Amino acid sequence: MAMAGKVIKCKAAVMWEAGKPLAVEEIEVAPPKANEVRIKVVATGICRSDDHILNGAVTRAKLPIILGHEGAGIVESVGEGVASVKPGDKVILLFNPQCGECKHCKDPKANLCLKSDVGKHICLMADQTSRFSCMGQQIHHFLNTSAFTEYTVVGEYSVAKIHDDAPLDKACLLACGFSTGYGSAVNVAQVTPGSTCAVFGLGAIGLSVILGCKVSGAAQIIAVDVNKDKFAIAKELGATDCINPKDHEKPIHEVILQMTGGGVQYSFECIGNTDVMVIKARTEFLNWF
Repeated sequence: MAMAGKVIKCKAAVMWEAGKPLAVEEIEVAPPKANEVRIKVVATGICRSDDHILNGAVTRAKLPIILGHEGAGIVESVGEGVASVKPGDKVILLFNPQCGECKHCKDPKANLCLKSDVGKHICLMADQTSRFSCMGQQIHHFLNTSAFTEYTVVGEYSVAKIHDDAPLDKACLLACGFSTGYGSAVNVAQVTPGSTCAVFGLGAIGLSVILGCKVSGAAQIIAVDVNKDKFAIAKELGATDCINPKDHEKPIHEVILQMTGGGVQYSFECIGNTDVMVIKARTEFLNWF
């Protein structure tokens, strides 16, 4: 491509300070080094994890930084040694990379590649440098991805090629929200046919859990949210019952226990609220006796 090997100037939403709005700035994006890929970002989702950084709830991220980890786009250029993608390929970004070489990638029961920046907050490329700069200042990377920019650079292990006809504005959700929810039901919980499930929170993750439960053959899927406007799509995706805690005088776990004749076999907390986690536990069968 025309800009291969050259610095690209583009727009990005930069976080300079916690608690302040993102600032749209002109940045410079360096070309990819060996085993790296530069991507034209076409679409990105906004995850609650991005908001946790922005509002200061998570303080270990290094600033300034370009957030975003639910990105999809088109490969603009590749560095030496890249074999899995080529310029023009449609790809999604992977905040949880798969190098295929570390002990976690080789373990069928593990899923957190050692090259992941989750929990480390190094906020740089593998060689401890950044590919972003703005007004002469280094800008940090976020979770090996940084999708809130027109162009980004990631390691080859942080991209996955998708079909040429895949709509990027929908495929971007595969980078985090959809795969987290669907995978929780299908791969982690391994929901069984004919089972009962409760799903707390009907955002992208909760709705994806519902779809995973349906595909797994669950007989009853109870969707729980305080926003009844979400119930229509929850039912469309497979929920058999939708309940709003505000509509009941009893604690919601008691409502679910009564609905199911003793509790559900699987429950999913999709909000990130410790109080809801306690409620979740109370809705499950307790086979201790």
